[in-house]
Amino acid sequence: MTSSSLPSPRPVILDGDPGLDDAVAWLLALASPELEVLALSTVHGNVGLPLTTRNAGVVLALAGPAGEGVPYGAGADQPLVVAETTAASIHGASGLPASDLPEPLRAPESEHAVHALIRRARARPGEITLIASGPLTNLALALRLAPELPGLLREVVWMGGSTAQGNRTAAAEANALSDPHAARIVFESGLRLSMVGLNVTMRCIATPERIHALRELGTRAGRVCAELLTFYAGVYRARYGLEGGALHDPLAVAAALRPELLDWQDMFVEVEVQPGPNLGRTVCDLYGVGGHAPNASVAVGVRHEAFFALLLERLATLP
Repeated sequence: MTSSSLPSPRPVILDGDPGLDDAVAWLLALASPELEVLALSTVHGNVGLPLTTRNAGVVLALAGPAGEGVPYGAGADQPLVVAETTAASIHGASGLPASDLPEPLRAPESEHAVHALIRRARARPGEITLIASGPLTNLALALRLAPELPGLLREVVWMGGSTAQGNRTAAAEANALSDPHAARIVFESGLRLSMVGLNVTMRCIATPERIHALRELGTRAGRVCAELLTFYAGVYRARYGLEGGALHDPLAVAAALRPELLDWQDMFVEVEVQPGPNLGRTVCDLYGVGGHAPNASVAVGVRHEAFFALLLERLATLP
């Protein structure tokens, strides 16, 4: 295949709350020639919005030429209904606990990220994939402002939820719990939606050997990712008894790049919004017993070694 016949890169918008695994995920996206990263948009979540927005600028600077010219902007600073929470105990007070981070090369856009998403989707109907790696507040707000959005976006890939256990509570995954009402709006919207949840991401562990491989790349991006994941590993060893931190958000980007790395099942998913121990739970009807038509394609298996090989290959191309 000649260069002139190669498929055009798929346009994507990255929406999230960096956060250390978001940062690794966004570097993977920026380093992947199959994707045309149109913009980064930030939301409350792992840390507060001012920090997640600054961290977006840091990630673009860290990506070197791959991040040049990619705009970024701030979105929602709080959930729709529930009180804001953060995960600073897991991601550090800044969200990016690493020592060799560049300063952002430019300021964020003044346009609110929700309005920017709608504008870009209207300009390229049917083309854009939104890869969301945080609470779904921005997307829910965009759906309220532009009800036609499900017909404008090509698809949404979300790292969130689970077919089984939670990690913020016994029932709820962190991104779902951070704004369960937004997640419910998204699942009820009719969007073409893929869910990459804890049931697969917790199988993708940044083991000491994998962190060593990142460090051995000999690049700034590799060293920073190794340092971030080393910080992460301490929390995961203490909380879950695992060898390292789970690569939650990078797997969502990999799912957009290479969906064949995962096994998928179409199913109906409902998000619990009633207060109580199940708040934020993604109730997944694996066996179709409820009789509802599927509203999401849910990841149920993953080839984690092939996924990490892809991550390592792509990060090796960054400075």
